[in-house]
Amino acid sequence: MTSLFGNPQRLLQLSHLFLWTGLVQLLLGVVGAYYLEAHLGLMLLVGAHGLSILGPTLIKLGYVMRLTAQYQMRKEQRELACAIA
Repeated sequence: MTSLFGNPQRLLQLSHLFLWTGLVQLLLGVVGAYYLEAHLGLMLLVGAHGLSILGPTLIKLGYVMRLTAQYQMRKEQRELACAIA
């Protein structure tokens, strides 16, 4: 687990995956839950409402991961600049 959070480039890639996946889930959930509710069965409708909750959750997690990766990259740049000076 530390190898994932220890490498800011990999963490940034994972955060982009979370952001895009969350956006797709949110859009599918909203379309399914509010525009296609007459055409969906009960289980699909419940699943669509679940996607409209899980989508923003992934977006928030991806955003926090992105901030963490950017912070780690800036920290490494500052350390490198201090070592050169």
